[in-house]
Amino acid sequence: MSKVVLITGGSSGIGKSVGEYLTQKGFVVYGTSRNPDNYKNSKFSILQLDVKNIDTINKTVNTIINTEGKIDILINNAGAGITGPIEETPEAEIKANFETNFFGPISVIKAILPQMRKQQSGLIINVTSLAGYMGLPYRGVYSASKGALELLTEAFRMELKAFNINMTNVAPGDFATNIAAGRYHAPLLEDSPYKTSYGNTLELMNEHVDSGSNPNMMAKAIYKIINVKKPKGHYKVGEFMQKFSIVLKRILPDKVYEKLLMNHYKL
Repeated sequence: MSKVVLITGGSSGIGKSVGEYLTQKGFVVYGTSRNPDNYKNSKFSILQLDVKNIDTINKTVNTIINTEGKIDILINNAGAGITGPIEETPEAEIKANFETNFFGPISVIKAILPQMRKQQSGLIINVTSLAGYMGLPYRGVYSASKGALELLTEAFRMELKAFNINMTNVAPGDFATNIAAGRYHAPLLEDSPYKTSYGNTLELMNEHVDSGSNPNMMAKAIYKIINVKKPKGHYKVGEFMQKFSIVLKRILPDKVYEKLLMNHYKL
């Protein structure tokens, strides 16, 4: 029987690429969107789900189980970007970002685990970010939310091993998606002490996304992970220098690494 895959945030960007690739490989794929009616031409089923709404999560999970009898793989891909000086980022926006990037995936995992335990098998892939390995200027909230999910997965993996359920993180670098258009930007205030540096950094971040890698790279990486018998806890996908920056953080003194980041962002 074909394996059944649930991808949150499967209507565009990385989620869409992964869904289409796995569909080509013979998987039964269900993606999700808050507005599935906008994606009637999708190459795989798109169901309504908002990771911040537990009722929609339970409804979608139950729909798939009732239809397919199982869920083999969960790909927690839904996420939201956020930029801005931490001092000037509204607390409500900080909380909203964690609701999507951290608490949302937890809610979906909790909804799906009883079925995977019943099956005595399952794979959960949490899509995090290379930004989750370091505190990036003017992306501090995003880095924190993705970093929190990275650490949560480390603990979760150990708790789930007795049930033959695997969990892993896949941290992408910059990919050519619409995340820049959808992320929350703290406004560039005329009287802000951060106006110049934040403005310059914002331009640089958007350039990175616009010139990012093809999201098919993520699709192929996730397909490989699915076919690994015992997945590692962490995978990193992106250009060499983006992945190498994590190695540099591990081996360089804190002040040296901080200086490298500041030079990169022209701070």
